[in-house]
Amino acid sequence: MKPLASEPFDDWVAHAGVLGLWDVLKHYGYFRKKFHGMLARIAGIQPDAVLLVDYPGFNLRLAKALRSRGYGGKILYYISPQVWAWDRGRIPKMARILDLMICVFPFEQPMYEASGLHTVFAGHPLLEALAREKISGPREENLLAFFPGSREREVKRIFPVMVQAAAVIQRSRPEVRFEAAAASEVQAGRMRQMAAGAPITIRCGDAHHLMQRASAGIVCSGTATLEAAFFGLPYCLVYKIAWLTFEVGKRLVDVDALGIINILNNHQVNPPPDPRVPAQAAPHVIREFIQQNATPEALAAEGLRLLDDAPARAELTARMKTIVASLDGEGASRRAAAAILNAI
Repeated sequence: MKPLASEPFDDWVAHAGVLGLWDVLKHYGYFRKKFHGMLARIAGIQPDAVLLVDYPGFNLRLAKALRSRGYGGKILYYISPQVWAWDRGRIPKMARILDLMICVFPFEQPMYEASGLHTVFAGHPLLEALAREKISGPREENLLAFFPGSREREVKRIFPVMVQAAAVIQRSRPEVRFEAAAASEVQAGRMRQMAAGAPITIRCGDAHHLMQRASAGIVCSGTATLEAAFFGLPYCLVYKIAWLTFEVGKRLVDVDALGIINILNNHQVNPPPDPRVPAQAAPHVIREFIQQNATPEALAAEGLRLLDDAPARAELTARMKTIVASLDGEGASRRAAAAILNAI
């Protein structure tokens, strides 16, 4: 193994979290500079292996460019791209340029292996980390939690609808309490401005604790939905994005659900006979409210249903627990590391 590069670590993750077509176009020059800079550094170092982590829009192009420039080392990919949602035809192309795929969802392994790409299901590392944050104790009665996402654009579109839903609920059920989780203190300040006059407590750094205290929740699509499921929070999913991004996306994405719990359920209940084709839709475990369906009235009705129906909450929690268990979180990072070492 060649020695590590002596240059400092280039951490630009804070600039990488763009969302939607317009954001990508606005930052195209920045990404192009990073892309060519990374190619040059790899060419200079000539490592035995390159490990790509998530971020498929950038990393798959990087892998293709490396091969086209004659890079002969191993190219390994950790946290497999969700091409099963937007372009399954890319899997055979990926098999030609990658040496190993490490996936975090069990249904992905046969899908990639069908194209000849060596694949390891390592389990989901997020669950391994979340296990250390579990607390015990009863949930707080009549506490409805809001999780509007971490990106500024998400919060701007989703949190006002949550605030309006709280107002609808309060008119008929004044005893219901509301708490919302913010990703940063800056975001918390902006959310407090959006919620001015509304009875919503907004805190930063309390999301996982809140997921274990609340009786029910309304959660923005994304990582938080898996976190909420892990902690057993009965919730519904909400998502709103720019009109153009939504119209383009719905023509590209080939899934019958947005939430990962519902997608995993589809593959458990109706697994496809051929792993390269989509799983057939099963009834949603988590109710989803997307775009025009994400209205204050709809969210309020679902929030009240979850708060008022204890058997429904118990059933939902049990189903989520079964689905989350299939992700095999314990030891996930160790298995991923072993797969990487074996490959190189």
